[in-house]
Amino acid sequence: MIVTVTANTTLDHTVVIPTLDKGRTIRAVQSTFSMGGKPADASFILGALGIPSLALGFAAGVIGQKVEGLLQARGVSTDFIQVGGETRINTIIVAQDGGEQTTITTSTLDVSPEHLDELRAKYTAALDVARCVVLGGTLPANLSPDFYTEFIGLARKRNIPVVFDAADANLRAGLKAAPSFIKPNRAELTALVEHPITSMEEAYQAGRVLLAQYGTASMMSFGEEGALAVLHDCAYRIPAIPVWVVSAAGAGDALLAGLAAALSRREPIENGLRLGVAAATAVCLTLGTADCRREDVERFLPQVELIPYP
Repeated sequence: MIVTVTANTTLDHTVVIPTLDKGRTIRAVQSTFSMGGKPADASFILGALGIPSLALGFAAGVIGQKVEGLLQARGVSTDFIQVGGETRINTIIVAQDGGEQTTITTSTLDVSPEHLDELRAKYTAALDVARCVVLGGTLPANLSPDFYTEFIGLARKRNIPVVFDAADANLRAGLKAAPSFIKPNRAELTALVEHPITSMEEAYQAGRVLLAQYGTASMMSFGEEGALAVLHDCAYRIPAIPVWVVSAAGAGDALLAGLAAALSRREPIENGLRLGVAAATAVCLTLGTADCRREDVERFLPQVELIPYP
C-alpha cells in the first residue's frame, strides 16, 4: 500500500482569463475545482491509474469534505483528521494571452498538539502495511518543519521508501531524515544548494552532492527542459514530451506518483521515472490540478526517453 500524508490539504480553483489586468473586473472564460496539496495530488493521480493508496493528513470544514470526496471518487482510501479552521482554497490564474500561470495560496488550518498526536498514531499504524510513503507540501502555520524530520524518520527506520517534495525550511528539515527521493524544481534546488542552477550539469553536480550528504536520490523537474534523475548508481536526462499545455499545475506531483508506484511494487526505478513523466505530460492536457486520463498516460509511456547522463 502507498501511504500519502498531506498536512496542509488544499482545493485548487483554476480560472482561465483572457489577460491579467489590474484594477478591473475580469470575467473568466473557464474554471474548475480540483485536487491540491502534493501528496494528495499523488494519490489522486494514482487513483486515475487504478493504483490504490491511503491518504492521511489534516482537513477541515466543507472544503475538507470536498477534498476527501474527490479522492474517494478516484478510489483512494482516506482517513483525514478533522481540525480547526478550513481547508484552504488555492486560486490558479491562467492568462490566455501569454500562457502565464499565477497561483495565490492561503493557509487556514488550525492544528493542535492533540491533532498532531492523532495523526502520528494513524500514520504509525499505517506504516505496518505501507510499501512506500509520499510526504510533502507546505505546513499549517502552527506546525514546525521538524514535522517532516520526524515523519520521514519513522518510515525510514522501518526501511520503507519515502518520496518527499517540499521547499525551503521544510525541504531542509526532511532531508535530515534521509528520504529515498526528493523532487525539487529549479527554484527549489537553487534555494537548497544556495547557488543558481542554470544547466543540466550544474543540476547533476547538485544531485551528486545531495546523494553524498544525505543518501537521497533526486528527480529534478525543469518544465519544458525536461527532468534529470540522479540515482545512486546512474543518472538520466529525460526530455519533455512536447504537448500543448493547458495547465501544468500538479505535473510535478505526477512524478511523485510514478516513483511511488515503482517503489511500492519493488520494480526498477526506471519504470517509475517513465510512469511519472508520462503522467506529468497527461496532467498538462487538463485544466484541473493533478487531473489526468489513464489513456493519455498509456499513450505517452512509450514516448518517454531515459538518456544516460553524462
